[in-house]
Amino acid sequence: MFPGHDSVDVFIGIDVGKTAHHAVAIDRAGKKLLDRPLPQDEAKLRALIQKVSGYGQVLVVVDQPATIGALPLAVA
Repeated sequence: MFPGHDSVDVFIGIDVGKTAHHAVAIDRAGKKLLDRPLPQDEAKLRALIQKVSGYGQVLVVVDQPATIGALPLAVA
């Protein structure tokens, strides 16, 4: 666990790829809020986070935080 984990309402997991990513968002109860491919595009990443932020505090988890995963981390 990490400090403040109990304040997270939505978890977004991003599997990064060279040309596209895949994102899955779930709420605390495990309900899937979205599951879709995601272009490597700042505006699309911001829109994804904005879409689920209506459910509460969001935590973004990226499988490769360096190189190809740097954009999702910077946007988050």
